Amino acid sequence: MSHVLLAPDKFKGTLTAAQVAAHLAAGLERARPGLGVIRLPVADGGDGTVEAAVAAGFRRAEADVRGPTGEMVRAAFASRDGIAVIESAQAAGLARLPGGVPAPLTAASRGVGELIAAAVSLGARRIVLGLGGVACTDGGAGLVTALGARLLDRSGAELPPGGEALARLDRIDLSGLRPPADAEVVVATDVDNPLLGEHGAAAVYAPQKGASRADVARLERGLARWADVAERALGRPSRDRPGAGAAGGLGFAALAFLGAAVRPGIEVMLGLLCFADRLPGARLVVTGEGALDAQTLRGKAPAGVARAVAAHAPGVPVVAVAGTCSLSRTQLRAAGFAQAYALADLEPDPARSREQAGPLLEELAGRVARDWLRP
Repeated sequence: MSHVLLAPDKFKGTLTAAQVAAHLAAGLERARPGLGVIRLPVADGGDGTVEAAVAAGFRRAEADVRGPTGEMVRAAFASRDGIAVIESAQAAGLARLPGGVPAPLTAASRGVGELIAAAVSLGARRIVLGLGGVACTDGGAGLVTALGARLLDRSGAELPPGGEALARLDRIDLSGLRPPADAEVVVATDVDNPLLGEHGAAAVYAPQKGASRADVARLERGLARWADVAERALGRPSRDRPGAGAAGGLGFAALAFLGAAVRPGIEVMLGLLCFADRLPGARLVVTGEGALDAQTLRGKAPAGVARAVAAHAPGVPVVAVAGTCSLSRTQLRAAGFAQAYALADLEPDPARSREQAGPLLEELAGRVARDWLRP
């Protein structure tokens, strides 16, 4: 029996990926009663990655870890068959900042390392580390300390958390480091930035976390010192590798200390979610995210879904839904989308569009059915 495969990402700040899929399914089924629909919410390694894995059958697990400013938080990860899916934002995300107050110089990634340790203690042999949405720019130093390393200044005192303090780093005591030696680590990210420089973690992403221009300079000095000392201790360069600058430099720590491989986040997640297995019999694939724009074309989830369909089921049309779409028809076609539908076409007021996102998605789904699912 033929079916429609729904594989949307979240509409950030409005609807989760699972909610988007549910509203699309409701609209399609109302327009075409009896239609076979398969829901497969997706993510690209950032916010919503654990939720997407759980929706696909992974078991939800939780651990108490340190948030970005040191307070204890309850963070989730997903687990199945020796694979753990860890979303760095669960522990160190912007949403974990107390009162939402930014802490660009002192926020740290220790909780991410604690989540890795928790997953390993449950028997994880493969760790998929989703990067994105974190509040810190500490180069993953917090992650490394959570796994047993000690970061020391000239006097032998341990450094406080955060990226600014790294400028005082003198040496790293690796004697207590306990990386997940028997576990493969895969970093899932769509970011290919290096750790340092004008395209690095501090310059590009720290302002999004509340850093001023002076803060960015302080964080850059700290990250440069961190890279110098870490690479000297480990004997291998990692600062310029693609993805080292992801998630405030968490990518650097995963590459340098955990021997991680970096892969496009949506490709990793589609593999884990067995996306290709859902394609046989599909007559249409519907994907989407909050905004279809130039960033979509640089490896975001909808573009990854379109590429996967083209590779595994050429000839199956892919349409996208979004809150807004700024891509031209030419750009959409080049990215593999047969058509795009935007909530803004139904409700041009952004505030009302967000408030009514669910019903509007159902209305859009009716248009999709009319255009692509002939009775």
